[in-house]
Amino acid sequence: MTDTQIDPHTTAAKIADLRHRMDEAVHAGSARAVEKQHARGKKTARERIELLLDPGSFVELDELARHRSTAFGLDATRPYGDGVVTGYGTVDGRQVCVFAQDFTVFGGSLGEVFGEKIVKVMDLALKIGCPVIGINDSGGARIQEGVVSLGLYGEIFMRNVRASGVIPQISLVMGPCAGGAVYSPALTDFTVMVDQTSHMFITGPDVIKTVTGEDVGFEELGGARTHNATSGNAHYLASSEEDAIEYVQALLSFLPSNNLDEVPAYPFPAAPTEADLELDTLIPDSANQPYDMHRVIETVVEDFLEVQALYAQNIVVGFGRVEGRPVGVVANQPMHFAGCLDIAASEKAARFVRTCDAFNLPVLTFVDVPGFLPGTGQEWDGIIRRGAKLIYAYAEATVPKVTVITRKAYGGAYDVMGSKHLGADLNFAWPTAQIAVMGAQGAVNVLYRSELASAADPASLRTQLVEEYEDTLANPYVAAERGYVDSVIEPSATRVQVVRALRTLRTKRDSVPPRKHGNIPL
Repeated sequence: MTDTQIDPHTTAAKIADLRHRMDEAVHAGSARAVEKQHARGKKTARERIELLLDPGSFVELDELARHRSTAFGLDATRPYGDGVVTGYGTVDGRQVCVFAQDFTVFGGSLGEVFGEKIVKVMDLALKIGCPVIGINDSGGARIQEGVVSLGLYGEIFMRNVRASGVIPQISLVMGPCAGGAVYSPALTDFTVMVDQTSHMFITGPDVIKTVTGEDVGFEELGGARTHNATSGNAHYLASSEEDAIEYVQALLSFLPSNNLDEVPAYPFPAAPTEADLELDTLIPDSANQPYDMHRVIETVVEDFLEVQALYAQNIVVGFGRVEGRPVGVVANQPMHFAGCLDIAASEKAARFVRTCDAFNLPVLTFVDVPGFLPGTGQEWDGIIRRGAKLIYAYAEATVPKVTVITRKAYGGAYDVMGSKHLGADLNFAWPTAQIAVMGAQGAVNVLYRSELASAADPASLRTQLVEEYEDTLANPYVAAERGYVDSVIEPSATRVQVVRALRTLRTKRDSVPPRKHGNIPL
């Protein structure tokens, strides 16, 4: 052996070999592929993980894993990592597991080893009880590996379902996500997409054109804006990858690590503010004039983080804090469709209430709902069945439930929106609340049809009868007399009452009859 040769059997040589392999794993994607990724405005898998996790906290798993396939010449190219980066680290000091698909290696396509790595890190997250965050950027199944790829997709879906309601699951879609791959984000709790660079669809534009003749582009079909505003498949529209990751970090701060852990709490000053007093003048004197429910929410809770802000805007859902403790907020929004409930709003709110219940977050509901949106489109598309999901979600939830009726609570929609009858613990109403079977105009038309038809001055009589109806029934006091609301409060006292209510309910214990599971009207 010459002086220039190094004995490969020495410890120093073995360490050097390990470092070489690790370096190869880190640079598995070619410089050209990385350059193309950056040119599209996208970061690499490792860059995304670095942004997401606390500095220096990432521990990678299976960085030396390689595929075993020999079909179609794959045995000639066996990069370390196999196109996905997996491991664990911390976000704000709290443990999370993560996987990031690497588009610079095999286009991020999923093969057997790729899938096994994701399954392994998901199993770890479930075992230790921490959130799992998946960063999706993939060309889909690795065609060369055939049905094995499909099998691993199924294994991932199975774990998504098993982990549902046990640990938070968050999907970041930061590139293409097509075919069967879309069902993993669909099964997770929250999906975040980036404007212009994220796409999700079952079948792409070319297939759609061939089969149906429709001509549609990637962005219109499955872009981030489409899934946030139209389909409701996504929960946040990020302006950039940095914005997407910041939203996920904020989201995690409201969620427990698992369904048995306490939710994180942060100190927050609770001194009275001018905003509390402003609520006393928020509700317009005219019942037909809208106001922005965000003003109520942001006065009563701190750090409000809205979810699905662009979808079904007639209802607002999101997370906030009361005395530094996370709560889920559901609120009708009079600025859109007068706050009516429709199919999209019902499903959006039902899903959110169930998410809160799964992770032991109290549900705070603000009600201003004139009823369900009428129309053949709603009826034929299944508002009866799909609206019932919201009833089911509220009735099923065993977490603390506090409801505040600010103005209208008409008909069946009164029952649906966190009423005492569906198990709400503490219900409050403002003096501006109108709790009745229907609005005064509609009620007068039904009750006094013949009198109005024969009246000399129908308009004057209608005005008189509407006032009488409002004075008699369209107020919070009939409900208060029967205990359907626990207290009628001044708007400016809302925050204090909510704080006291949630303090009282911290020790709430509730149980349901033993059963395998209920049968929610899907």
